[in-house]
Amino acid sequence: MRIGLVGLGRMGSGIAERLRRQGHEVVGYDQDPKLSQVESLQALAAALAPPRIVWLMLPAGEPTQSAIEALRRLLDRGDLLIDGGNSYYKDTMRRARDLAEDGIDFVDVGTSGGVWGLQEGFSLMAGGDRAAYARIEPLLQALAPAPQAGYGRVGPSGAGHFVKMVHNGIEYGMMEALAEGFELLQAKREFELDLAQVAEIWRHGSVVRSWLLDLAALALREDAGLDGLEPYVEDSGEGRWTVEESVALAVPAPVITLALQTRFRSRQARPFGPRLLAALRQQFGGHAVRAREGGAGR
Repeated sequence: MRIGLVGLGRMGSGIAERLRRQGHEVVGYDQDPKLSQVESLQALAAALAPPRIVWLMLPAGEPTQSAIEALRRLLDRGDLLIDGGNSYYKDTMRRARDLAEDGIDFVDVGTSGGVWGLQEGFSLMAGGDRAAYARIEPLLQALAPAPQAGYGRVGPSGAGHFVKMVHNGIEYGMMEALAEGFELLQAKREFELDLAQVAEIWRHGSVVRSWLLDLAALALREDAGLDGLEPYVEDSGEGRWTVEESVALAVPAPVITLALQTRFRSRQARPFGPRLLAALRQQFGGHAVRAREGGAGR
């Protein structure tokens, strides 16, 4: 198949290369001219024969919305757009309705695999019309870890991004559990534990073995104390949406919620809450506090 791919960043470039290795033709466009094969979205559309398939791998929000609006003016009835980014599922449902007015099919494909997807294959969660899904299934088979594993249509428009959203919320919780466990191991100084060794042992046969544990073992082998990193952890939005959905559906998700809140805390240089806790203990019990160097302590 011949498709257009918009967004040739870390994951987009991996998708393009994996498709090419499987015999598909990819015409890539990116705002960075060093990465792009064509100079514009107009040139991308012109390079594809109808009925066209264009795959977007862009950041959620305005970048994706702008690209869809531009392509809506360039594509024809019977063409198909795929959003493989981490868009909010309610935005996806709206976009599918809007594009349907022009006869343009739209499939949302939640895409997991990160920079390792090129080598290991991607996990692909698709939402949309069954006929539209059937059109792109050969692409999904080429990208998945195996032709019959790691991909599928999970429901109508929006379902793919919804499933990927919850997937990422679960990922937050699993990462936080690993981080807390290894911090506890690291704090037991008297045993002089080799954390890379422990991770390697757990990778084989243990009930906590996982790809995330594999990556933890790799990171610890490269830098046992992780001294080259600051404890600053961003969130890309999916965890927030997952927590918001848990509230809307009245489904408790305490682990995912706490993992998200912990990321917020990691980004605060001098969080106010713990300082107020110290002040309260001093006020009601006369407990000693640690004054900030150069600050007004008592």
